Amino acid sequence: MNILGYMQKIGRALMVPVAVLPAAAILMGIGYWIDPNGWGGGSPLAAFLIKAGSAVIDNMSVLFAVGVAYGMSKDKDGAAALSGLVGFLVVTTLLSPAAVAQIQGIPISDVPFAFTKINNQFVGILVGVISSALYNKFSSVELHKTLAFFSGRRLIPILVSAVMIVVSFILMAIWPIIFSGLQSFGESIADMGPIGAGIYGFMNRLLIPVGLHHALNSVFWFDVAGINDIPNFLSGQSGIDAGTAILGKTGMYQAGFFPIMMFGLPGAAFAIYSAAKPENKEKVASIMLAAGLASFFTGVTEPLEFSFMFTAPILYFIHALLTGLSVYFAASMQWMAGFGFSAGLVDLMLSSRNPLAKDWYMLIVQGLVFFGLYYVIFLAVIKGLNLKTPGREDDDEAPSKVKNIESTDDLAVEYVAALGGIDNLEVIDACITRLRLTLKDRSLINESDLKSLGAMGVVKLGENNLQVIIGPQAEGIAIRMKGVK
Repeated sequence: MNILGYMQKIGRALMVPVAVLPAAAILMGIGYWIDPNGWGGGSPLAAFLIKAGSAVIDNMSVLFAVGVAYGMSKDKDGAAALSGLVGFLVVTTLLSPAAVAQIQGIPISDVPFAFTKINNQFVGILVGVISSALYNKFSSVELHKTLAFFSGRRLIPILVSAVMIVVSFILMAIWPIIFSGLQSFGESIADMGPIGAGIYGFMNRLLIPVGLHHALNSVFWFDVAGINDIPNFLSGQSGIDAGTAILGKTGMYQAGFFPIMMFGLPGAAFAIYSAAKPENKEKVASIMLAAGLASFFTGVTEPLEFSFMFTAPILYFIHALLTGLSVYFAASMQWMAGFGFSAGLVDLMLSSRNPLAKDWYMLIVQGLVFFGLYYVIFLAVIKGLNLKTPGREDDDEAPSKVKNIESTDDLAVEYVAALGGIDNLEVIDACITRLRLTLKDRSLINESDLKSLGAMGVVKLGENNLQVIIGPQAEGIAIRMKGVK
């Protein structure tokens, strides 16, 4: 597997632990609504909900270890997840300050500060990656009959435990250096303030076509480089011990996405509709309305973004620039809000009573401005450059009519056929909005049929990897595709 494909796999696996964040966001959001001033101190019910949500937030590192090990395993078996948990416990126990002091024979006061921060998402991801690699390599091993009970999947937790002892001793020497590097990176970004946030917003959008934005997000949203923006916001913490978060600005890597997802992209959808040929307006209206509403309410943007990402790359670059500008501007003005899933209306309302939410309603005002910017700029560029956005294709390039298939099982069968049959599919997986596939022969796919089934875009990576963007139903379709005979 090439480097890009491997990074794709890690990015996909990161969505497994991230997918639990909405549960925490909902619980804590309702808790803050009930008791916005006491943070649970003035209401037992609010305290119950906030503490329940913090159970997820406070354990994101172990969730990353378990989720990445499971997500990167070849058959998504529970033994891989268990191995990730075992590996994480071994590493964090052996590298705890007390254990390091005992092993090295030094006073605990002389233990490097880095070991007080060993329980973090970076270590969780590292353990998950190693555990999944061991699972994929050795889960089919058959031992001598005297040890047959420990063959196959039962062998992996034992093997992971042994390997993690070695990993722990290596980390005992290099973890302070790694931690210092990650801390310096986090501090350098935080020191850039709103400009750093804007650069992140720009890069976040640019990486979406290849699906690597999840890896980038983990640096800014979680405790990989010390920024930890989402957990800090949801738990009402305005800074962290290492000093890499700017006091009073927690949420700066999230807030600026609300104006884009709730208003900017719907403005782009309206521009695409306005630019469509008269005979295609009705068809384009239905597509853009559905995609625009998904972006506004839930923050799921890929169905809309992929409608112009490849047909008009200049528009997507403009979109990335405007996203960076929005994130920069919101951070500059300190208009703060956060999310557990994505920057849609639902998350905005849930976060509005968070103790760290600041002038969140101004993000709506900013959003209205960005709606106008997107509409005017997109419409001018589409017409000025005669871009072939949906509804403006030449007659011979226009996609075939979308098939109306309501059953997910039937839709899965149709997708398998369009992808060259079940024998052509080596790996079937999915994230929130896209099928992630490895094919034996990519030349067998029929892109026209895929688009007629409702696919918004097709991304080819390397020689055999393929992503099909189909929206939030991607995971359900992927599960049913695996059962197609």
